[in-house]
Amino acid sequence: MPTHELYTNDPGDHLWQVPASGAARFSWEYDDGRERLLALYQKGKDKQWDGQRRIDWDLEVDPYDVLGTPDESISLYGTPYWAKMSERERGELRQHYASWQFSQFLHGEQGAMICAARIVESVPDLDAKFYSATQTMDEARHAEIYGRFLHEKVQMVYPINDNLQSLLGDTLRDSRWDMPYLGMQVLIEGLALAAFGMIRDTTTKPLPKQILAYVMQDEARHVAFGRMALRDYYKQLTDAELREREEFVIEGCYLMRDRLRGVEVLENFGIPTAEAEEFSEQSEFLALFRQLLFSRIVPCVKDIGLWGKRLQQAYVDMGVFEMGDSNLDLLMAQDEEIAEKLDAERFATEEEERVAEVAEAIEAGATAEPPRSWASPGVGRP
Repeated sequence: MPTHELYTNDPGDHLWQVPASGAARFSWEYDDGRERLLALYQKGKDKQWDGQRRIDWDLEVDPYDVLGTPDESISLYGTPYWAKMSERERGELRQHYASWQFSQFLHGEQGAMICAARIVESVPDLDAKFYSATQTMDEARHAEIYGRFLHEKVQMVYPINDNLQSLLGDTLRDSRWDMPYLGMQVLIEGLALAAFGMIRDTTTKPLPKQILAYVMQDEARHVAFGRMALRDYYKQLTDAELREREEFVIEGCYLMRDRLRGVEVLENFGIPTAEAEEFSEQSEFLALFRQLLFSRIVPCVKDIGLWGKRLQQAYVDMGVFEMGDSNLDLLMAQDEEIAEKLDAERFATEEEERVAEVAEAIEAGATAEPPRSWASPGVGRP
């Protein structure tokens, strides 16, 4: 089914064209490059996987309860609107919320794919080009998987959120080669990682858990790549150049915070925009959700050397300043461990099922009546 038929709102023209700027850079230096980046590039090659095979697409998904998370996570919960809704309407609201969340993941992954391709084109160092090429493939796989999940399981798609589209446009229109790193690897990917993690750790449904765990295993490498490349480069910049990038981060963080309100969902249920925004702001769950979403961004921004007073104050105003001390390496290691553990559990279950099948076949063969031989007395004689 064409995606346009699944959109809740008209997304407009099916193509969004962003004017490209900046130079394509070739490097004639084919030496070994930086050991850390080449090790990450090797890991990127080793960790490639097929979303058609690694994920169990036969798992059933109830479109009206995609994630199995508590209704308290919905901003409308506890309001007069919620009280008036039938159970069927509440199921439809859950479907819309899941569709909205995973649709933004899908659009963000396509943006990540395009930004990774831009990094291949514009970054001056060959080792970074090598790794970005593997990331481009990763992001294509993620977009493929989220697209399939929405088409086959959720059966509904939301257009890209205005704030996400704005940040993507700003990132791609900037001619400086480091901006796709900063906008995508640090801000959009960092926030997506936190959102993926919160849903991965709260969903009771196996298919979305699989998808998020495996995608996050890739994303841990992507954020590590952005940290390595930008930390090295930003040591060379002047204070004025660093402040320019900090202003970009501040604006991007506010855009990312505001994109997670889900106002579009409530508007589709006939709730006025002002009320929808108020419900979102008053939701204790969403307030905590928005705060925790910066658990990956703030320590990364600090790590790469963007930590001026104005940026610190912005994080104080958002209530996320203390997250600058989070152990990002530990979070990334946990992401990889969770995916590997999930694989091990699935393989163990499949092995148990195969062993049981063999045992049943052996038992069935042992108890079956043996066929009569043509050499038995009286058989085949006139």
